[in-house]
Amino acid sequence: MPDFILLMHRDVESAPNAEMWTAYFATLRGRGVFDGGSAIGAGDSFRKAGAPGAVSEQISGCIRVRAADLAQARECLEGNPVFECGGTVEIRELPQGQ
Repeated sequence: MPDFILLMHRDVESAPNAEMWTAYFATLRGRGVFDGGSAIGAGDSFRKAGAPGAVSEQISGCIRVRAADLAQARECLEGNPVFECGGTVEIRELPQGQ
């Protein structure tokens, strides 16, 4: 089953609270799709030669989930505190190993 990463942005209309996150992670674990995640702090970008690309200041965290396809991964948005509070969540498929 493919893995997907949910990238949460910092554009929420109202800040999610800890209880929302606890309930959301419990739901993902209960469905057997949760495969890790983390908040994402400040950083920088680097390039061996020339100017590096800009660091996205919008991404605040990520969650890795297992899903059959993008449509099933999209179901993981239900209850996501960033999504529920009016923020943006990107879903990207992670390449499978060869």
